[in-house]
Amino acid sequence: MLLTDRVDEWMLAHLYEFEGHALQSVAKGAVDLGTLQDEGEKKKAQEAAAAFKPMLERLQATLKERAKDVRVTTRLVDSPACIVVEEGDMSAHLARLLKQAGQQAPKSLPILEVNAEHPLVKRLERDGDRFDDLAHILFDQAWLAEGGQLENPADHVQRVTRLLST
Repeated sequence: MLLTDRVDEWMLAHLYEFEGHALQSVAKGAVDLGTLQDEGEKKKAQEAAAAFKPMLERLQATLKERAKDVRVTTRLVDSPACIVVEEGDMSAHLARLLKQAGQQAPKSLPILEVNAEHPLVKRLERDGDRFDDLAHILFDQAWLAEGGQLENPADHVQRVTRLLST
């Protein structure tokens, strides 16, 4: 079910199933693809996560002020990264809606999920001297794709300019 109205997320906080099917947001918590993956795909995903662990730790250290956690995901195919929140946490979209309505929203850090197979993510390993800039740009891209606004667009522009200049 694709829910795109502005109030859908609020409504789903109170509706847990529809016609006997449990509802789960793909933007919250860890997604278990379950029967959609065969054993070979599951094994490949586990091996990728284990091999990518040092990179995840480095990303986490670099983005510690912006992301609660950084983890490998299997939910992405074409995108290098996405922003998700813990199950039960308020999404950035709902927080923006509350803010627009003049309400306070609890502050929480999102989780950055990265696609270890994406060329941009693989480039992080090769470009050690530009790692911090690439890590922040990866986060910014995921944040913008989620519908957020950058806290400091000038920093983002400077990072992109540095990368394009070298």
